[in-house]
Amino acid sequence: MQIHVIAPGESLYSIANTYGATVEALEAANELDAPGQLVVGQALVVPIEGNFYFVQPGDSLYAIGQKFGISFQELARINNINPESSLPVGFRLYIPPKEKSRIEVNAYVEPYGETVSETLINSAEKNAPYLTYLAPFSYQINRDGTLIPPPLDNFPSIAENNEAGLMLAVTNLEEGEFSAELGRVIITNREVENTLLDEIITTANTGGYNDVHFDFEFLPPENREDYNNFLRRAKQRLSEAGLLMSTALAPKTSATQEGEWYEAHDYAVHGEVADFVVLMTYEWGYSGGPARAVSPIGPVRDVVEYALTEMPANKIMLGQNLYGYDWTLPYEPGGEYADALSPQQAIALARTENVNIQYDETAQAPFFFYYDDEGNQHEVWFEDARSIQAKFDLIKELDLRGISYWKLGLAFPQNWLLLQDNFTIAKPG
Repeated sequence: MQIHVIAPGESLYSIANTYGATVEALEAANELDAPGQLVVGQALVVPIEGNFYFVQPGDSLYAIGQKFGISFQELARINNINPESSLPVGFRLYIPPKEKSRIEVNAYVEPYGETVSETLINSAEKNAPYLTYLAPFSYQINRDGTLIPPPLDNFPSIAENNEAGLMLAVTNLEEGEFSAELGRVIITNREVENTLLDEIITTANTGGYNDVHFDFEFLPPENREDYNNFLRRAKQRLSEAGLLMSTALAPKTSATQEGEWYEAHDYAVHGEVADFVVLMTYEWGYSGGPARAVSPIGPVRDVVEYALTEMPANKIMLGQNLYGYDWTLPYEPGGEYADALSPQQAIALARTENVNIQYDETAQAPFFFYYDDEGNQHEVWFEDARSIQAKFDLIKELDLRGISYWKLGLAFPQNWLLLQDNFTIAKPG
């Protein structure tokens, strides 16, 4: 699979000709709604086996081979060139596909209200072949420990038809927000806990769930050990019922990190007790904060590297956003919230506003600026083929268990094609 970034004057025809692809294949792979109006800086995926590399100033065959994990002799043989010859700048080298590593993939799907929208159903059907787990978000908890299920529609049959497991995501959401007090009640009251675990096991058995996933957020810091003990007891009950147990973890970089989101999440204990964890490695750029990349690669790496000091790599799923934000500038604390948008919507917005897409090499994320009809400047950060490939490379480098997406329903076709190109997706059982 090739990633190609649109340069001025390029067309689908010229790009297809460069890589030996077809215009139709490019349109389909990238789900282009305006194929004749490409945006400068837009990243496309080219659906070919392997990829091409164009020689840059200072390159050598040896250095290029090192970059792609192939010997310079083999690279020369594949491209039918003399291994001792110098390479002209711009020379095209074919790089064969690498052996795929095997990972697990989860995706949350979040219905709103009492019904499931057609958009979410279609997204689940379209992307379930790429999933190990599908996680309807979420089962909420009453203060007596009973469960409030989300609308499920045909999610169970979609998962079953695609050999994906179901993840039973349980949260301390109350009236639309994570409740510290509800969380405290759940993890400190043994009667409530027993009711909850009874309901979870019954629901999992009748609903065909493989994994029980605790996403308890903003728990009181003083209840950290209560949460640890709750998880230990829950793990014993769930294991006896033949169920896996996973947890969601706030993105920490040390055991002593302060803040209401972080302190009750004990990486060491979660790594010891849970079958696997999801690191919520996104929302550095968030709707109520200043404009920046949602999941910049540096901070993401910092969280994972800390997690690796507390648990093995095969227990870590990297959290990944499938969205971006459009901020109105200047940022004012407590002011207007940013609008969420999908990668496809971000590209369409750049096209409509006639602005180029830029790329931050440090954050490994695309962005652009534009002015609205009232003269207000906007800053947009989102995900594209380059940014998601950077996360895939991190997963491979650190040999992580897999990736977990928040959330389905946001169009990002390049992600799914690159996911399949980089990895073999494990299925439960």
